[in-house]
Amino acid sequence: MRLGVLDIGSNTVHLLLVDAHPGARPVPFASHKRPLSLVQYLDGDGNISDAGQHELIEFVLEAWEFAAAHKAQDLLAFCTSAIREATNGADVLARVKHETTVTLQELTGSEEASMTFFAVRRWYGWGAGPILDLDIGGGSFEMAYGTDELPEFATSVPLGASRLTRDWLQDDPPTAKSVKELRRYIRSTLKPVARSFQEVGRANLVAGTSKTFRSLARIAGAAPSGAGPYVKRELHAADLGLWAQRISAMRVEDRLYLPGVSDARAHQLLAGALVAEAALELFEFPKMEICPWALREGLILRRLDQLVFEEALDPAPHVGKRKDKSKKKAAKEAKKILDIDQSRHESLDFPAPADTPPLAPIPAPAAGGLVS
Repeated sequence: MRLGVLDIGSNTVHLLLVDAHPGARPVPFASHKRPLSLVQYLDGDGNISDAGQHELIEFVLEAWEFAAAHKAQDLLAFCTSAIREATNGADVLARVKHETTVTLQELTGSEEASMTFFAVRRWYGWGAGPILDLDIGGGSFEMAYGTDELPEFATSVPLGASRLTRDWLQDDPPTAKSVKELRRYIRSTLKPVARSFQEVGRANLVAGTSKTFRSLARIAGAAPSGAGPYVKRELHAADLGLWAQRISAMRVEDRLYLPGVSDARAHQLLAGALVAEAALELFEFPKMEICPWALREGLILRRLDQLVFEEALDPAPHVGKRKDKSKKKAAKEAKKILDIDQSRHESLDFPAPADTPPLAPIPAPAAGGLVS
């Protein structure tokens, strides 16, 4: 099946289409995205302005048309901290639904952390043991730890790179005083959180799952994205400290010459580096691995898992069958397995957004509880 995931983040709005079926890895088919920093559209009262809402609605309509044109069969649409923490967030969601018919599911900080962790666990497998996942977004910083598929402990703090840049680093390049004050603020915010995680357990693996971590790793010498997702990429604390110091002395336009840094991310690169540096220091890890899967993949995998329980799945068509079975007959059986429940979708055409089944509730961890 072709599944669409519409991600309304703090820095970008992104539609990803993947081809997948239960038990298979999702393969990216196409994507459509646009830089849109909703944090920049907040007024003094914390409301997303009318201009910001207009930009958002325009993209949701674009995404809907893109998904329909590419024969998507299901759509998951969600939003994170930018709308979650806006004073008028509920009104914005209602307006989007009214003008586009698309319902954006609002994820809490702990749900966001849990679904990202879920993707990381699926990527590394059980052999990785206990995992600590770190994800720096535009508006918030998510952390999750666990030994199972869903974390035992997960939290979100307001240390997003875009938010910190707006509130603390207005000058270009930033002043030494502002950088020092931001370092102090980040550490004071993270210190009690790190202490709580240490009480739960020690990870075998620390994973970084955001564009910020990928950019920092690329700057520090990791392989470019063109090398593919299976190349091992690491980010070392020693390199991170060195580059954080270098970036703090650079103007935004000069950061664009660094490998892996885009126009949309250059201005917030320093804030992200300072958060990453503090996290590795306070969690006491010398390095982290960069995981190519994150929140979108977590939601996709969870949706595919739902299909397993919603439908009676027969064995794959090649299991227990004669080798000389015709390809036509095997294809017919495969289609039978993968067809979407006809009681919910009358055809394989892209359904109306209002009829899209919601994502199942994300269960609480077995121990520790989720905190947000």
